[in-house]
Amino acid sequence: MSLPRHSDPIVAIATAPGRGAVGMVRVSGRGLHDLLLALCGRPLKPREATYTAFLDATGQAIDHGLALYFVAPHSFTGEDILELQAHGGPVVLQLLLARCLQAAAELNAAGQPRLAHLRVALPGEFSERAFLNDKIDLAQAEAIADLIDASTEAAARSASRSLAGAFSQEVHQLRDALIHLRMLVEATLDFPEEEIDFLKKSDAQGQLSNLILNLTALRARAQQGALLREGIKVVIAGQPNAGKSSLLNALAGAELAIVTAIPGTTRDKVQQTIQIEGVPVHVVDTAGLRESEDEVEKIGIAHAWDAIAQADAVLFLHDLTRLEQAAYRADDDAIARTIAEKLPRQVPVIEVWNKLDAASAQSLPEGLNLSAKTGAGLDALRQRLLQVAGWQSGSEGVFMARERHVQALHQTQDHLQAAQVHLEAQAQALDLLAEELRLAQNALGEITGEFTSDDLLGVIFSSFCIGK
Repeated sequence: MSLPRHSDPIVAIATAPGRGAVGMVRVSGRGLHDLLLALCGRPLKPREATYTAFLDATGQAIDHGLALYFVAPHSFTGEDILELQAHGGPVVLQLLLARCLQAAAELNAAGQPRLAHLRVALPGEFSERAFLNDKIDLAQAEAIADLIDASTEAAARSASRSLAGAFSQEVHQLRDALIHLRMLVEATLDFPEEEIDFLKKSDAQGQLSNLILNLTALRARAQQGALLREGIKVVIAGQPNAGKSSLLNALAGAELAIVTAIPGTTRDKVQQTIQIEGVPVHVVDTAGLRESEDEVEKIGIAHAWDAIAQADAVLFLHDLTRLEQAAYRADDDAIARTIAEKLPRQVPVIEVWNKLDAASAQSLPEGLNLSAKTGAGLDALRQRLLQVAGWQSGSEGVFMARERHVQALHQTQDHLQAAQVHLEAQAQALDLLAEELRLAQNALGEITGEFTSDDLLGVIFSSFCIGK
């Protein structure tokens, strides 16, 4: 799995771009002693913060700050690490980064470069080193990026649990049970005359059933974690002046979209991410759907249909004050038919009736009736959105997960269910049973990185911050 670049020492600015009180330059590699002497002018005691000057090539101070030295394998990456914590100005940090590269190329007393082949780190390369050196598994590495990118408190807490190993521990428990069952099945292949009795005495059927049961529970929790990470994209659609922009503003609690009585005010998509019980909901307001000769409005309507086609859920907004107008109802019916044509069947369309504050109580249709103006009915809408998203309110101990984790668990479940069929066939299909269990273990191992291609690692870590 290791590539040639993984043996190179690496350096990067490990704090966000811009000005701040403190900034950090981080170096990771093997044998950093000569480099730290050049940078700090003194030895450093491992795992102890030292206030010191950071020196340029002439021995003058670039800045003063804290230096920390971690000796392998007792570090985040499993290699030697040097961290220079200086004042957080971009010029200072760039000077320190350049000085690290310069000092690494300088010759030491033995005539050798202080740190040969030091280069600037790629995005996520420090975390990748930690994974490759068995300091963290792949699910924990991904949780680092998820913790940084978390958009809600619930998502941050869930990512922290994954980083601490909660998700990985449950995957490992399933893996251990699966390995034990594989051992039983493959052992019987060497003793064909006794294999059926041996499996029955070992309760292989019961073990497999428990595996599937535990996997189903883990998969459900992983889907909750994936929802916390990805959220749900909700598009508000409907005719002009149905109150789409007002509904977006009401859900967001801010005046994000311009609201007027003039039809066609919204010309393009307006998006805002809100949170409902910690779940990110990406709400998209779109242009009113109607026939128009205005070129700009036509483009906005086309964008609206594109957004609808990519939605996880559609809020089809109706105007309660225009229910008695035949032309309005006919246009709503036409929009409904087009939405049905453009959306996959599994994407829910939520019928919402707006302007409750101005409507007659006798004419209210069944369904979600609300007022974007007064806020009446908004809580019911929020709960409905959580319901269609598949969120289970009150979920405790949710860990962060990604869509690839959910898919890996789905593949594992498919292989275990196929294995169950072969086990019921008994002696005629034990070799197929063993193969399905092996494939199930491989699929499960993809989550933590036990069976992972270098290509997948490149995709995962390239989305990380530089210096992380």
